[in-house]
Order: sequence, then C-alpha cells, then structure tokens
Amino acid sequence: MPPVFAHGRLRLYLLKLLDEAPRHGYEVIRLLEERFQGLYAPSAGTVYPRLAKLEAEGLVTYATEGGRKVYSITEAGRAELADRGGELADLELEIRDSVTELAAEIRNDVRGAAGDLRRELREAASASATQVEDESWKAAKEELRKARQEWKEQARRAKDESRRAREEAQQARRQAKEAQERAREEVQRIAVQLQEQFAKSGGVLGSLAGAWLGGGATPAAPAGPAAPAADVDADADAHVGWAEDLVTGGDPARDLDRLLDRFRDEVRDAARDHGVSAAQVAEARVGLAAAVARLRATLRAG
Repeated sequence: MPPVFAHGRLRLYLLKLLDEAPRHGYEVIRLLEERFQGLYAPSAGTVYPRLAKLEAEGLVTYATEGGRKVYSITEAGRAELADRGGELADLELEIRDSVTELAAEIRNDVRGAAGDLRRELREAASASATQVEDESWKAAKEELRKARQEWKEQARRAKDESRRAREEAQQARRQAKEAQERAREEVQRIAVQLQEQFAKSGGVLGSLAGAWLGGGATPAAPAGPAAPAADVDADADAHVGWAEDLVTGGDPARDLDRLLDRFRDEVRDAARDHGVSAAQVAEARVGLAAAVARLRATLRAG
C-alpha cells in the first residue's frame, strides 16, 4: 500500500486541524480517521512525535487539561499555513484520491480473499469426498433421513397443536356468547319484574320524597305520635308526581338509581337551606326506616 501522506504533508494537515480548533492528540487521530472515512487511522506513534516537533519549532503550543495536552496553533504556525495555502488545496485533493485508492485496494483484497476461501473450501470438500468410505457415507445418509423424519413429525405435531388451539378458541367464543345471552336474558327478566313492581307500588318513591321534602317546604316539626295510615296514604298520593322530569330509559335498575340520587340530593338541599336539628334527625331516622322496610317489601314481592 503506498504511503497515505507524502513527505511533509502530514505536518501541514496537523497545522490545518489545529487551526480549526485546539485539540488533544487522540482527537487529532480520530479526525484523521473520519477524513479518510475509516479506511485509514494514523497510530499514536505517528501523530504524537510530529506534534512534539511542531511544538519544538514554535508552530504549536499546548495546555494541560484533565491530564491531557491540548494543542493550539501559534501565530507562527498560522503564518506557515498561510504561506502553504496552495499546497493545502492540493493536499485535500490528494486525500480524496487516497481514500479512493484505499477503498479500491480493500475491495480487491476482500475479493481475492473470498476467492481464495472458496477455492480452499472446494479443495477441502473434494479431498474429504475422496477419503470418506462407503459406510461413513451411508451413516451420513441415515442421519439425514432421521433428521428429515423428525422435522416432518415436528411439523405434524405443530399442525395438530394449531388445530386444537383453534377449536378451543372457537369453543371459548361460543361459551362467552352463551354467557352473554344468559346474562342479557337475566337482566331483561329483572327489568320486567322491577317495572311490574314499580307499577304495583303506587309511587312509593314519590310518597317517600314528598313526605320528607314537602315540595321544598321547611322540615317537619319534632317527632310526635305516628300519623294514621289514611293520612300517610293521602300524603303519598299528593306526591305521586315527584321526579316526573327524570326521563326513564330501558334499564329499570338504572332508573331506580337515578330516583335514589334525586331523593338524596333533595334531602341534602333541604337540610342545607333550612338547617336540621337533632330531633329532626331522629324523626328522619324513623321515617327512613319505615320507607326502607316498605321499599324492601315491595322489591322482594317480585
């Protein structure tokens, strides 16, 4: 391989790299490798002695940073670089030519090595073929037959496993679909029962809300004797229209949740707006217990 740099050219290129920026020796080596696209990298024994000589000539100087010498070009070095500007332009062309030549040589070397390897492999195969006895060849053929049989068996097992997996997946999907159908039928049955119970209850939720909210009036007085059943029924009938603004949907359980939310919100609003006493809380507990018992009986009747 011809030399990459002609005599004195590496010295000039080192000055050029240091003129671009201060650098330590390892960085200079790495930059040279990059300029040659990885095809050439000067050794430390090539770069560091030349940097020391440039320093001795006063063309570069250095400062120690982190235990490394960082070299910088001096004014004298820049002057020499300016005087040799024409040589520097030629040097760039030489570097490009060197990269091309190095790449061509490497390709030729690789091609020749590959050819030699193929030739050696053919020769080795030919020599081995002539030396193998008939019994060994038969044994090799038998091993190959067994291997092929094993591959076929593995393929068959894999196919069977795949088929079983598909069947199990189909069965799981059928079971899931059947479970969904059963759940849907159960929900519909419960919904029908709830609708029938709401129709039979005579507006029990409305009577409960009306009895305690009184259409937004001040909470009832402290607890006294229980009102006659006829009075309670009359008061409930007066509030059957409570919460009619809530739009009912196709899910009675959801409708019941919305009615209970409305009941809770209105009771809280009445307590916040008008205040609540301990006696009123006690009376509310008695009334709520009666309402819960009545609702529970209504829902259980279904």
